[in-house]
Amino acid sequence: MLGNVYGLDLGTYEIKIFDKKKNRIWQEKNAIAMKNKKYILAVGNEAYEMYEKAPEGVSVVFPMRNGVIAHFDDMQYLLGSLLERDRRLSWRSEYVIAVPTDVTEVEKKAFFDLLFHSEAKARSVRIVERGLADAVGAGIDVMEEKGIFVANFGGETTELSVLSSGGMVLNRLLKVGGEDFDRAIAGLVRHNQEFLIGRLTAERLRKEFGVFEQSTSTRATVYGRDLVTGVPAQTEVSISLVRAAMKEPLEECIRAIRSMIDRTPPDVRRVILERGICLTGGMANLKGLSTYLRESTGLPVRTMNNPELCAVKGLQKIISDRAYYNRLTYSMLGEDYRWLR
Repeated sequence: MLGNVYGLDLGTYEIKIFDKKKNRIWQEKNAIAMKNKKYILAVGNEAYEMYEKAPEGVSVVFPMRNGVIAHFDDMQYLLGSLLERDRRLSWRSEYVIAVPTDVTEVEKKAFFDLLFHSEAKARSVRIVERGLADAVGAGIDVMEEKGIFVANFGGETTELSVLSSGGMVLNRLLKVGGEDFDRAIAGLVRHNQEFLIGRLTAERLRKEFGVFEQSTSTRATVYGRDLVTGVPAQTEVSISLVRAAMKEPLEECIRAIRSMIDRTPPDVRRVILERGICLTGGMANLKGLSTYLRESTGLPVRTMNNPELCAVKGLQKIISDRAYYNRLTYSMLGEDYRWLR
């Protein structure tokens, strides 16, 4: 047998890859370090190490934006570089990619073209709706379950999926994710304290404080730039300020969840109201998020183990199980695919 089978979950800040031949999952940062916007210095984890630390003339770019491929050539080069570490296995291999449902056909086809028209000479490329991959990776029997609500909180997007009997009932991709929370935190610190912090510092505050902490007196020391004096300095940021900054993006997610529940068919909604929300994605690890969702929606909320890996674990099971593979994956070259109609 030529090649191998790879499962790919392409996130804004991280790529997760399942390698069937080695039966392992590995993760790499979805980043490229460039000099003068022309010369590539590093990719993956090595490139991400330079983020917000690079000297003048060196920039770190992320080929994925808002859940889709924004810089096709960069993404193709990055993925090719990562797979080249195992070149003999990546050539003429099969690929199964988790893709958001609520995107345009052109955006969806970019995922397909990424490998089908690459130097890897992919033998086949098949698509899986990410919501389905998430549910399979969470250990849910998607073929039999009559009502599943998956909320995938990611780096730049939140994907909400209602599933039933192996199919997608409703799906919505919100352009709200960890970066929006971090931007909101940095913005409020700047507005209230006239102090400039970077995204990584805001991310640290988000992870340290969470969203549903009862204490209001906790504070953290951060380093940045004093906008009054213009020099590097340090200051203290309170937990109440961080929570206030995250309130608006969280409320947008809550409104979207309620709207989807209202639009869900009655028989499916009845099961979801009983079973609740399956919480996945890297942001699902945020302290207090499940409690906040439960208090705000009135639904039970379950955070999966290693929620950031749910989609790629789902791909692992789909690739390994012929029934899942035949039912849940499709090729954009198939005669019945609507792109060709």
